Amino acid sequence: MPEDFSHLAALSDRLTRLAWVNAELVRATSLEEVAQVVVTHGADAVGSEVASMTLANPDGVTARLIAINGGRSDDPDVWGTFPLTAKVPSADGINSGRRLQLNKKDLDERYPHVRDRGIESAVVLPLRIGDSTIGTIVLSFLKERALDATEVEFLDILADTCAQGLDRIAAKEEAARQSAKLAFLADTANELTSLDYETTLAKVARLAVPTFADWSAIDLLEDGKLRRLAVAHVDPAKVRMAHELAERYPEDPESEMGAWNVIRTGESQLIPEITDDMLVAGAVDDEHLEIARALHLRSALTVPLVARGRVLGVLTWVTAESERHYTQEDLELAEAVAKRAAVSIDNSELHSQTMAASVQLQKAVLPQTLPVSEAWEVAHLYSPSGRTEVGGDFYDVIELDGDRLVLFVGDVMGRGVDAAAAMAQTRAAVRAYAALDPDPAVVLTRLDQMYARYQGDQLVTLLYAVLDPVGGELLVANAGHPPPLVVRADGEVIQLPFAEGAPLGVGGFERGRISVPFATGDTVIAFTDGLIERRREDITDGQERLARAVPQLVGRRLSRGLPHLVDTVSDPSRDDDVAVIAARRGDLTTAS
Repeated sequence: MPEDFSHLAALSDRLTRLAWVNAELVRATSLEEVAQVVVTHGADAVGSEVASMTLANPDGVTARLIAINGGRSDDPDVWGTFPLTAKVPSADGINSGRRLQLNKKDLDERYPHVRDRGIESAVVLPLRIGDSTIGTIVLSFLKERALDATEVEFLDILADTCAQGLDRIAAKEEAARQSAKLAFLADTANELTSLDYETTLAKVARLAVPTFADWSAIDLLEDGKLRRLAVAHVDPAKVRMAHELAERYPEDPESEMGAWNVIRTGESQLIPEITDDMLVAGAVDDEHLEIARALHLRSALTVPLVARGRVLGVLTWVTAESERHYTQEDLELAEAVAKRAAVSIDNSELHSQTMAASVQLQKAVLPQTLPVSEAWEVAHLYSPSGRTEVGGDFYDVIELDGDRLVLFVGDVMGRGVDAAAAMAQTRAAVRAYAALDPDPAVVLTRLDQMYARYQGDQLVTLLYAVLDPVGGELLVANAGHPPPLVVRADGEVIQLPFAEGAPLGVGGFERGRISVPFATGDTVIAFTDGLIERRREDITDGQERLARAVPQLVGRRLSRGLPHLVDTVSDPSRDDDVAVIAARRGDLTTAS
């Protein structure tokens, strides 16, 4: 008995530490931070002596080692980048997309070079986003280690949280890039409203440095000659040098490269990499070549300035010190600027670009699919309001043993990246706590404790339910969220009581739960307030409107009925997002 108690205590300690690691991951704000949490704290939590995180490269044929702890000193050099065909656990995990638990025999047969390092067992955790495996976590042990089933479940949650964190960070970075582009185009539009075009274009050239270019120049065609109107660089001395070079070494009008070719053809020119052969070919003399090499030029693009079909000049961006190489995407941005940039970009395009970044960020924190067993029919719907910032609505479904189902939906007050981060944190925390003890009151109490400890700025409401087909009941806890509805198989609508507790983290409330009978054919509908709220209307009116409409779900597949329900109930002119999730017990034999 003492030995069993010692084992249980050690397991409890490891699971507690893994829960904290998951909490650290949802707070991470960079790839490096995620990697260090995994290979240090995550490895310590399970007692792994060697831990690594690897990500697949965009080329689809190679991977790169992001971080390692406990390996050999030359590992970063050897495994910095390696082909996915390499016979190593991390590559096999990426290729298979499955968790691999490797014992000494497995390592001897499949990865002898790993055994040569004294590794006797390992677990490979795939990092999955939707249907794609973006990388792996490999935890290795110097002794044979049989992982407890609960530990394996927690490690799967760790990998899921890590993948979500990476996806969230990538979405946030992409949103930042899109925001920077939009801000640049907006600033350009403001400058181009001036009638003093020379001053205006000089400002436009400066706006591109250093975010998009190390060198930015605008040349206008006047009387058959190119006049360098503006040059921008962070170093004023180099600006003077550029003007002098343009005077001493004017471009050849017959050249098939550069400004004159763009003016003749009216077509943009992209040079992803400026080679030394190009510099030699373009140099007039040895001094010209020496200066060109000293400038450390790396990449360039030149686009035409066009008005009413006439080429007026060119805009040129060049990279040097930043070592950046231009892409087609950069060329398209420069073309938008050259064609009077933000002047030609109307409000609808600005809105669409920002909305695209917002939707991408939303997808990073909302589940794309909700796989459940045949014992349940589940449908979900998320409808953004059309505003340009990501909303705070979130939801998820978790399968438990005994065909039980956890269903939750929540709302972070506010919008934008901070709201998205709070969504991801709360969703991951709910999943982690539900794995420990799915009881609704326990989960909400632990969430209160987490919010009290980390003192988040956002208020979060949450409706959390456990659907138990064996007990024939629905257990619900509510933290300040609109209450769900239950529709019986015969069409009777049960309105659950409004929440007595405050949003998460407010404190001072003892979380309780209610139990509602839930039989075969019954359906529960949970939602955010965007579904029922309307201007100049009490929210109870919206609740009653929903109660009158939900019987239409009886006898219909939820996947078909839910969109129609949302269209019937919600306000078309709303400025709030709508998230709805519904679950029905048992198969429908009369579904239309």
